[in-house]
Amino acid sequence: MGERLIAGVDVAYETPGPDGVVAGAVVVLDLADLSVVEVATAVRRAEFPYVPGQLAEREAPVLLDALRALRVRPSVLVCDGVGIAHPRRYGLACHMGEASGLASFGVAKTMFVGTHGPVGPERGDWADLVLDGEVVGRALRTRGGVKPVYVSVGHQIDLDTATDLILRLTPRFRLPETTRQADAACRAALRRSLPATAARRPDSARG
Repeated sequence: MGERLIAGVDVAYETPGPDGVVAGAVVVLDLADLSVVEVATAVRRAEFPYVPGQLAEREAPVLLDALRALRVRPSVLVCDGVGIAHPRRYGLACHMGEASGLASFGVAKTMFVGTHGPVGPERGDWADLVLDGEVVGRALRTRGGVKPVYVSVGHQIDLDTATDLILRLTPRFRLPETTRQADAACRAALRRSLPATAARRPDSARG
């Protein structure tokens, strides 16, 4: 694969309402050793409430602000959410990829839509995630004996490549380092903008 610089994107919220502050972060990692190459953040007022399945409307504007602040250009975006594993087959990863022109896919902590069969117990085991008879992603085990994550393509990438990248990004933890680093960065950006307010993030399935 030609991918070397892989970016994770994530958002933290002041409140779930439409007028709270949102902070977005993009963290670029070197795939060779998972070292941080660059971090960019942005903060703005939310223009859309938190609605599962409509995260792009709320999160994409601040994430695109952060992407524009980068000095380096990553090869792939990893979104904390879904791609085509979405009721409209167009989740956050699809929107971010098309808007940025970058290859993108989503990795979700919980299953948003669809069903899948049993996933083997070992790291790297997976099962097709199926919605209305169509394979829309994979339930992928990144740690032995730990519940899987849910991978779905967004833009200009195939599911095998996305799966391989997630396994390379999870040498120690269930979630990819891109998500872990971007989560920390957006929370820190929100704390800096609102010193007295704890960053909040809905834990429900993310679209």
